[in-house]
Amino acid sequence: MLLDKEEYLSAGVNIGTRRKVEDMEKFIFNVKKNKLAIIDLEKSDERIETAASFLSQYEPEDILIISRKEIGHKPIVKFAEATGAERIFGRFMPGTLTNPNSDEFREPELVMVTDPEEDKQAIKEAVNAKIPIVAICDTVNKSDFIDFVIPANNKGAESLGTIFYLLAREFKKNKGLIDEDEDFDYEIEEFTAEVEEEE
Repeated sequence: MLLDKEEYLSAGVNIGTRRKVEDMEKFIFNVKKNKLAIIDLEKSDERIETAASFLSQYEPEDILIISRKEIGHKPIVKFAEATGAERIFGRFMPGTLTNPNSDEFREPELVMVTDPEEDKQAIKEAVNAKIPIVAICDTVNKSDFIDFVIPANNKGAESLGTIFYLLAREFKKNKGLIDEDEDFDYEIEEFTAEVEEEE
């Protein structure tokens, strides 16, 4: 695995919700007595690795990472810093991907979102612009219009930070920018700490 299983568990990457949708059932390991769905960590790990490989086929500046959720801000800012990818956090302005006259207009070749429900405007525009979409999906998220799902807890800061830390590290390895995990200049904690201020 990309990370020691205990670290995944400590970050809560496998903690789903009490609701689950059919799209995500294949990623669920089991459901506790209190109805909390637990995500299969091996599938999460495998898909983080595959997603990093997919992302690495693009130039960093052609990748746009989006998170409306506040807990996603620090992870995507750090991912962008580590890889050179573009990012938008907070409110996603309508027309960002579809209106060339907008001041916010972007033309990425790949979009990644932290939550399909929160980032539905970005997904809608990416679909209209025919841009592939990678999404972190919890047990409650439908995967309509998502080209590649990373099944994981997307409601916890530590979970999102851990996922983006691994994506950034594996991205750089796939790009040949680093050889070993130890060559990565960041610690997981840097991806999970609070955002100090909006840049």
